[in-house]
Amino acid sequence: RTVLPRQQTLRAVVDWSWDLLDERERTVLRQVSVFAGGWDLTAAEAVCAEVPAAPAAPAAPGAPGAPGVAASSGVDSSAVPDLLGALVDKSLVVAAPAPGPDGGMRYRLLETIHEYAVERAAEAPAVRAAAERAHTAYFTGLAETAEPRLRSGEQLPWIRRLETELDNIRAALHRGVLARDEESTLRLVFAMGWFWWLRNYRPEGLSWTEHALALGPAEPARPDDPDESEDPADHQDASRADGPEDSEDPEDPDNALYWSRMRLQVLRLFLIGESGQSEKLRTDPHLQRTVRRILRAFSRPGPQSARFPGLLWWLLAHLFDRTVDMRALIDASIANCREHGGDWEVGIMLMGRANMMVDVPGGLAGVDEDLAELREVSRRVGDRWMLAQVASARGEASTVRGRYEEARGAYEEALRFARAVGAHAEAPYLLARLAELSYRAGDTAAAEKGLDEAFAEAERHHVQDALAFVYFMRAVLALDRGESGRAGALLDRARRAAEQGSPPPHFTAGVDALDARISLHEGAGPVAAARSLAAVLRAARESRLSDNVVAQLAELGAPMLLLADEPGPAVRLLAATAAWRADCPRSVPERAEAERTEARAREVLGPRRYETEREAGRPLTPAQVVDLLELELELP
Repeated sequence: RTVLPRQQTLRAVVDWSWDLLDERERTVLRQVSVFAGGWDLTAAEAVCAEVPAAPAAPAAPGAPGAPGVAASSGVDSSAVPDLLGALVDKSLVVAAPAPGPDGGMRYRLLETIHEYAVERAAEAPAVRAAAERAHTAYFTGLAETAEPRLRSGEQLPWIRRLETELDNIRAALHRGVLARDEESTLRLVFAMGWFWWLRNYRPEGLSWTEHALALGPAEPARPDDPDESEDPADHQDASRADGPEDSEDPEDPDNALYWSRMRLQVLRLFLIGESGQSEKLRTDPHLQRTVRRILRAFSRPGPQSARFPGLLWWLLAHLFDRTVDMRALIDASIANCREHGGDWEVGIMLMGRANMMVDVPGGLAGVDEDLAELREVSRRVGDRWMLAQVASARGEASTVRGRYEEARGAYEEALRFARAVGAHAEAPYLLARLAELSYRAGDTAAAEKGLDEAFAEAERHHVQDALAFVYFMRAVLALDRGESGRAGALLDRARRAAEQGSPPPHFTAGVDALDARISLHEGAGPVAAARSLAAVLRAARESRLSDNVVAQLAELGAPMLLLADEPGPAVRLLAATAAWRADCPRSVPERAEAERTEARAREVLGPRRYETEREAGRPLTPAQVVDLLELELELP
């Protein structure tokens, strides 16, 4: 009575169509109501296989058969194509060619028909339940089949397949969570974890991971965890006696679900860090306890630490303790992956080490060997994402060495691979790095244009780390133009964006150093600016940043010293940083600034005093340059 006349008419039409169906067609329509979004013939054959028959309508008086019971009407999978075709002919199912190169037909129910089919399925709970089980089994199997292929040369059709079936996979996950079916939910979450990360479904993946965790027992409370201050490397001793809680479920490694839940925790923290919530990892005590549990579990060598997501444990070690010897941890992890993992896992760890060597003290020793092995490994694997990462690492190393054209070619190659695989979080950052190359080469117009392109793509895909870098580079360009107020506003935006992501220590140091430069132009005075920069350098040394990064940061102090009427220390500083750089030359803007400072200092000091100061500066260490900036100046 409350239904609108049009809806009443539509319902009557659908009822009339239903009445014209035979029992097998009705069963199939009930079964396909479990699909979300659409399906193909293979999925239909899997879901619509033999199931208990639905109860028939009560028989008319005198009709054969017992009232309310239908003869068996199970559907043989070989009959599904004809039955599905009959439903298409009767306008109850819509069929259309599948988009893309894979071909085939896709089927779907219009919303009104879907709602009606769900109602009819509710009248046959056994049919509905069997179809739901078959649906979950089919799409779990599909995701598990796809999972290793997503990291291979076969990945593109499998990525398209998962994208096409994403609504069905979500429906299966939703069903598992509602039913508190931990086993099936874990299987699907693990099968989808890399896809969620790769295709930038990270917040969604995090949500499903946390739903899956909620199906298991609560994590043990460890408010007084004795391991809070331990070096993660110490956890490699598997014989260490843990607290009594560790023998309880889920802390017992002999428990069947122990490793599944621990892997789930690694995936969860990984996705938290990649979903704009990295601050939680640094401040949430509960998550800090979880990190300690992960380090205890995965820092021990073995197969669990040599496959995704367990092999990511070492990233959490740095979060746990910024002073930990990351080189020792990653070397041990590479050895473990060589023994227990495959090419892809070894490649991931080699990439981590190559990127780390660019950013930590010791120069680029060993990076070329790792990059050469990475090229061979990535070609064998065929994973376009890995090929993009390897090309990007080559670009990073070439940038540091001042080989900008070589770096540009590497970054452009990385961009092509990233776009081919749909790694939407990678492209904006690569575009920003290309813009940075233009700036380093002295082409500010091209840099501005490139940053605009990177900004648009980063906003479209909500890539906070890339946005932070774009804002930072725009602030640098604004300050170069003398627009200190605008530079400060852009730097504030860079900080806010970085807080939503997971910025590396060298980015944080760069932001703080630029802030010191801006303060100089905003009236803080050269002495205060120099001392602010000294604090940045001290933090950079504590974070074990590379000699080249420390040199870049320190050189920003030379103009400050010159403005403070300290030309001698300015010359010493530039001489020291030139020695630290080794084979990492200054960019065009850095070289121009250094040359201006040196020319002015030579003019003030005279040629002989200038050379004396240069010779005195060459052997200075970073610690002595910090003292130079802090102690040789007196506030007025």
